[in-house]
Amino acid sequence: MVYIPVDVNEAIRRECRRRRYSERTIKTYIYCVTKFLRFSGKGLDKVSKKDVRLFLESLSEEGKAGNTMNVYHMAIRFLFEDVLDKRIWIDIKYSKIPEKLPVFLEKEEIKNLLNSIHNPTHKLMVQFMYSAGLRVSELVNLKVGDMELDKNYGWVRKGKGNKDRLFIIADSLKSELLQLVETKKVGDLVFSNNRGGEYSSKTLQEIIKLAAKTSKIKKKVSCHTLRHSFATHLIQDGYSVSEVQTLLGHKSPETTFIYLHTASPTMIKIKSPLDNL
Repeated sequence: MVYIPVDVNEAIRRECRRRRYSERTIKTYIYCVTKFLRFSGKGLDKVSKKDVRLFLESLSEEGKAGNTMNVYHMAIRFLFEDVLDKRIWIDIKYSKIPEKLPVFLEKEEIKNLLNSIHNPTHKLMVQFMYSAGLRVSELVNLKVGDMELDKNYGWVRKGKGNKDRLFIIADSLKSELLQLVETKKVGDLVFSNNRGGEYSSKTLQEIIKLAAKTSKIKKKVSCHTLRHSFATHLIQDGYSVSEVQTLLGHKSPETTFIYLHTASPTMIKIKSPLDNL
């Protein structure tokens, strides 16, 4: 007999926290499940596989993107399989390829962006974020003990998907980083604000936006643009998709393939078949 909780949202929240999912994921899953149940108009004990399929088809007809469809699908699966322990798997797959290619900066634009940041700490943070392909949340939460400066790498602890992953540390930043953490303890933040606390993601976004404006970059630039640029530049420099996938922490290589599209065709070393006739 299927377990039916009195409070569905609380049951989802409790199971997500047990699995150490982020608060953002919890809110997303609750939103998706609420929308699905409202669509079906049925109690959990009456919902069928057909209801799930009809709901997903309705989202598709609304023109929802592939990534969005996947999130709804995962949220509903989580509800039935993990919260209710009811097998209701539906073999529907949606493309993860976005309709628009991610925005990235050319190498010269990265140089101009960095040169427009005059605060030494802020500049080091932006350099580090680009050089390692870190998300802004990963940068502001980075601790001294997460870095192996003598070995040129570090670890993102409990990143996206609650997973650890390795990141590279640029040789050119090592001396500044060593000086920065010289008097800090293993559990201290690598980058702390004037009050000794954690930098906010918003502060970093503002630093990036101001730098982009100062350096007269016409593209829409955010912290995540640096991560896209990191991946694209690695592909341009001849590194494989699997190598880039590992550094980005992507679960599937298909997610990393998008950077083959943003990299210059000449750097991917693809020749037209016409040239071989």
